[in-house]
Amino acid sequence: MSVYVSGSLWVAGAVLVAAAVAYMVRRFGQDEGRPGNNDAAGQVFTIVSGLHAVVVAFVLITLFDTVGSARDGAYEEAESLVAVSWAADSLPGPAGAEVRALGKQYADTVVRQEWPQMRAGADVTGPGWTQLDLLRDAVLRAEADGDWQEGRKSEATTRLEQVYEQRQERLNTAFDSGVVAVVWFVLIAGSVICVLLPNLFGGTRMFTHIIVVSTLAGVLTLLLFAIYQLQNPFGGGSWIEPDAFRWALARLG
Repeated sequence: MSVYVSGSLWVAGAVLVAAAVAYMVRRFGQDEGRPGNNDAAGQVFTIVSGLHAVVVAFVLITLFDTVGSARDGAYEEAESLVAVSWAADSLPGPAGAEVRALGKQYADTVVRQEWPQMRAGADVTGPGWTQLDLLRDAVLRAEADGDWQEGRKSEATTRLEQVYEQRQERLNTAFDSGVVAVVWFVLIAGSVICVLLPNLFGGTRMFTHIIVVSTLAGVLTLLLFAIYQLQNPFGGGSWIEPDAFRWALARLG
């Protein structure tokens, strides 16, 4: 199902439930004295909604930053992989061709095997780490003649270390970026409380009251849906594509 369709269903369901609750409260609740409680209820609603807004904003901003960092990290990993091959091309013997072939195999593994697994939230399996180890051994075995080739070998080693670091960061982000259960409890409970509190207000017409409560419920549900979709940067609504490694395959090819 499309993310837009599922999001619309989430919001529509919340709006309908909130509207039904608001109607039942106004239709069967005791209306006497409620307008006199507006000052006290308004102060409580202001405090609760303000605290909840801070929590929602913090979680959303953190997830947005995580998605951006994951996208940048994927490009840094791919660029470092290409840089390793370019530096190894300057080394004598078959080292350059071997490093280039291993780099292509690694990029192809990331695109074809690892990315679908990260998107599905499954454990990443495959020869990725083994291919990097073979790539490192090929660089270390290469013999360098002169200071210039030693410098290129050192450059290849340094960029290969960056590939290792960015790969580990990518795998960690794919599985450790979700919202923990206690935070979900706070988000959901706070949203429900924020929607129920306006039912204590009095003085408004029934239709106006239903519109206010249902709009609040729809907005909060939309924010929770965005948080849910942004939990996995490589799946859900963020849907980072392996364009960086496709670029690396084109360069190495």
